[in-house]
Amino acid sequence: MLKGLFDQAKAKVSELKTDVLKYKSKDFLHAALGGSALVIMADGDIDASEKSKMMRFIQSNEALSVYDTSEVVKVWKDYLETLELDADIGEAKALDAIGKIKGKEDQARLVMRMVIAIGAADGDFDADEKRVASVVARELGLDPAEFDLN
Repeated sequence: MLKGLFDQAKAKVSELKTDVLKYKSKDFLHAALGGSALVIMADGDIDASEKSKMMRFIQSNEALSVYDTSEVVKVWKDYLETLELDADIGEAKALDAIGKIKGKEDQARLVMRMVIAIGAADGDFDADEKRVASVVARELGLDPAEFDLN
């Protein structure tokens, strides 16, 4: 049974990577990382352990491996630093990036899957993270209810 669950999880990660390959673009990367930064900052703060955990997630995530790791880290840090300096400006910048793939439903759904996966990476997809993920879904033109975010 455990092996079956492991195999299913591995297949989902592989499927996510294959999907990301289809949409490998600057707009997609920025939307995914902008949304991820928003969900990480959902509680208004990010401590050193959360940054470290996210860095490990970025470096080891198979779906993001289609991009140059240093580029992914640079883009993610830029969103995070902007959010830390000024939450309103950081949110506007991230939502602008997310909005660039609005109307591209397959890409938008994949960004949502990544945002939710990152929000749940610590094993607890809490109410603040769900609220932010709901904002991301609406910015993408998607119904948050489809992702159990209401």
